[in-house]
Amino acid sequence: MIRCGFAIVGSLFVLVAMVARAPSQADLAGKIQYARDIQPIFSTNCLVCHGPDEKLRKGGLRLDLRETATKKLRSGMTAIVPGKPQESEMVVRIFSKDTDRMPPAKSNHQLKDTEKEMLKRWVAQGAEYQPHWAFVAPVRPAVPSPKNKNWARNPIDSFVMTRLEAEGLQPALEADRFTLARRVALDLTGLPPTLEMVDRFVKDASPDAYEKYVAEVLALPSYGERWAQVWLDLARYADSNGYAEDQPRTIWKFRDWVIQAINDNMPYDRFTIEQLAGDLLPNPSPEQLIATAFHRNTLTNTEGGTNDEEFRNIAVVDRVNTTFQVWMGLTMACANCHSHKFDPLSQEEYFQVFAILNQTQDSDQGDNSPNHPYLTAEQASKRAALEKEQAELQKELAKLRPKLDEEQAAWEKEVAKDKLPKNLQAILNQDAKKRNPQQKEELANYFRSTLADIEPVHKKMLNVKAELAQLQPVPTPIMKELPDGKKRTTKIHVRGDWLNLGKEVKPGVPALFHPLPEGVPADRLALAKWLVDRRNPLTARVAVNRYWEQIFGVGLVETPEDFGLRSKLPTHPELLDWLAVEFQSPSPQPSPRGGEGGMAWDVKKLLRLIVTSAAYRQTSKVTPAQYERDPDNRLFARGPRFRISAETVRDQALAVSGLLSKKMYGPSAKPPQPKFGLTAAFGPGTDWSDSSGEDKYRRGLYTYWRRTTPYPSMVTFDAPTRTVCAVNRPRTNTPLQALVTLNDPCYVEAAQALARRILKEGGPTVEARVEHGFRLCLIRPPRPEEVTKLVELYQKARQEYAGRPRGASQIATEPLGPLPAGMDAVEAAAWTVVSNVLLNLDEMFAKR
Repeated sequence: MIRCGFAIVGSLFVLVAMVARAPSQADLAGKIQYARDIQPIFSTNCLVCHGPDEKLRKGGLRLDLRETATKKLRSGMTAIVPGKPQESEMVVRIFSKDTDRMPPAKSNHQLKDTEKEMLKRWVAQGAEYQPHWAFVAPVRPAVPSPKNKNWARNPIDSFVMTRLEAEGLQPALEADRFTLARRVALDLTGLPPTLEMVDRFVKDASPDAYEKYVAEVLALPSYGERWAQVWLDLARYADSNGYAEDQPRTIWKFRDWVIQAINDNMPYDRFTIEQLAGDLLPNPSPEQLIATAFHRNTLTNTEGGTNDEEFRNIAVVDRVNTTFQVWMGLTMACANCHSHKFDPLSQEEYFQVFAILNQTQDSDQGDNSPNHPYLTAEQASKRAALEKEQAELQKELAKLRPKLDEEQAAWEKEVAKDKLPKNLQAILNQDAKKRNPQQKEELANYFRSTLADIEPVHKKMLNVKAELAQLQPVPTPIMKELPDGKKRTTKIHVRGDWLNLGKEVKPGVPALFHPLPEGVPADRLALAKWLVDRRNPLTARVAVNRYWEQIFGVGLVETPEDFGLRSKLPTHPELLDWLAVEFQSPSPQPSPRGGEGGMAWDVKKLLRLIVTSAAYRQTSKVTPAQYERDPDNRLFARGPRFRISAETVRDQALAVSGLLSKKMYGPSAKPPQPKFGLTAAFGPGTDWSDSSGEDKYRRGLYTYWRRTTPYPSMVTFDAPTRTVCAVNRPRTNTPLQALVTLNDPCYVEAAQALARRILKEGGPTVEARVEHGFRLCLIRPPRPEEVTKLVELYQKARQEYAGRPRGASQIATEPLGPLPAGMDAVEAAAWTVVSNVLLNLDEMFAKR
């Protein structure tokens, strides 16, 4: 069935092979393409008044569909008469000098002369329409054969080289191994590689040395942590409820599930289904229930006097918007209050999807119910063993002292209270019947500790109890459907107002796309399977574009948040579709998850393909002429170069200094942050008690994230608040960032720790120590002039601190702590200055 009035004619790849560029005079002489040339003009200038939204449509004219654009209007005129521009009212109006010109002057839109001529010639050529490239399911194109066949290392390169040759460009040389070692590690794990890994790779003379290095990096546990950070932005993950009170929320088990799923290389389709509908799978596991917390990351308003039903509806709206933004790259939110002004998505279709997501039990409750008390299989097994040991110890205790309770009662009457600790005196002075469980336990523990014959058993019992306390189930918010008979009726919210209800709608999806699976309930499971159906034209494209953007800094589609009619055209459309089909296809390698053949929707395979391409391996060095020709590297004639993420900025500093904790999973950490003494109007204060021990140095991924006051130093480097889904992060460059890395306690500690590491590992000479510190930070060996500069800096700093021992001690130890035994404070201070400079080099913050 042909939907939305588009006539699907010819080869699909005639449509998607269009180049993302502005129309030129040369285009006017050739065949005008609707999707490439006309649709962007309509979207920018015309569709607000003449598009899908019938309530705002002027004159009854809809221009995005051929059947309506060529239909006679009530006025008797016809906007577009194919082949006859002189009889087409649209053409007449865009050339008019009178008040009836289009677009009208008050719209603040004005067509360029080239655009007017483009529209006129298009009508003269027959006004052919084609469907929007992103709304047609991808078909695998043939891999092209560029003239330079020797450059390509995999099919990606054939597409890239073909485009470069068309533009008269040549690719850059391959980057050196030190650069590639750091680039691959930062891209795949968010951390720099160890020097041991780098040296092994650099010295490896085998033909597949690079491929072996990529495989080694992909196997690291830090891989899951790096890519989880990207997904948590999409999932709007936070450790607080949001809104004015912004109370704490325990949902870190979902973050841990994401990390584990990514490290397990869970297929992307399964990754999708478990998060959207894991609870609806047959006999769902505890992990599958936890996965559904993806849509429990919505905000909860715990402020007194608020209407729970209002904010429950807001949460469902967020789930509709996030689902289509994350998986299909559509600005579905635009259809909440009215039909979409540009894309063929009606408000009724929006609320059909709303009806699917409107059947869960959560209802803006302060406890975020429903919750699932979660323990991993390993933790549950350990807990059962401890409970068994506890029961056996209790039996042993009863055998040793069968009348223990009676003995304690007698002791309480006879003991000299004034010789006991004050807390026990207070308990004993209280009526025994009014003591709470904690007081009873405290008293019993003290009494038993006085009995030498049971002391070993008692100590074991205390240890077991302490271990059990660490294994308490964590209540994690999950999705859970309402039972039959209590399902909600869904009606359109007129202008988005949940109290102003229109007609009733049934669960469904936009008619532009394939229907929901037949013969099953129209629920979240059906929606999840609909998203990963091979007929869905967007899911695979959006996913591979996201991974490409993370690696190259810019996507094949420059607007990852919008694949609709107003999206930027893909720079390499055939490559995008080839990758999308490849992503959905089984891998030739055996699946690590069992079964015959390889695995479809294999993320590691996709990333391996991208980072082993010749396009990725290019040096990022660029000449002024190349930069002027392609400043954003949209043609990929050089390697990627851009600033690393907020989390990586911090993690890298901790890693090279030796402070970074490798601890994975568990409750969020609270590293040092500025204390302001502020309190929210209705909620807790903005300050927190800093984590101690290794928790202070955990990866940024594990930092406690409060939506109203997110971790300041990471926000300075463009981390989102996660109040809503964040599809991509901007990359800003401000003086505040330098102030953070120069003065934040985390980075000062990193400089101090790096100095101590240089002194311990760097060798006997100043030059050797400079080279070691340089390589720890930047991986590559320093150039002679760089060594000279850093040696001079060291000597100047040492001379300065030699006369100021107190200042030397301060710069070397505050806030990190005392120096190791035998380490000279003046030496440590001088190397702290050098380390501070190393950690603040531009090259530290850029992936090159």
